[in-house]
Amino acid sequence: MKNRSELREVMMKVLYQVFLLEESSIEFGVDTLIKEQLEVSNEFVDTVVYGVLGNKKAIYEKANRYLDSWPMDRLNKVDQAIICIGIYELEYTETPSVVAINEAIELSKKYSDEKVTKMINAVLDEIYHEKEQ
Repeated sequence: MKNRSELREVMMKVLYQVFLLEESSIEFGVDTLIKEQLEVSNEFVDTVVYGVLGNKKAIYEKANRYLDSWPMDRLNKVDQAIICIGIYELEYTETPSVVAINEAIELSKKYSDEKVTKMINAVLDEIYHEKEQ
């Protein structure tokens, strides 16, 4: 059984595939993509993946408010997926804010470069502070 950090990595990979397939106008099934990554279905993964996809427009709008010169559409698909998971967890789940931000940063450290990691941290931090006010 995978821990939550490993499940977030699965979610990032699934969302990456979804974003790529959507851009290419290729038909796909989200459940199929999830099953390719996990042997056993997982409610946490399903909830976050479908939550991100169902709230994608709002999540992108929120991210774009805090991205200085790089709107979401200009980021690579992996970075988009990481930011989406972080924002979704901050805005729509009971995940403690510090955990949501830290998990996104750890994914970014593994899959992005240092500048992008700092940018993701800054965006999520701004959203956290906006939410706390």
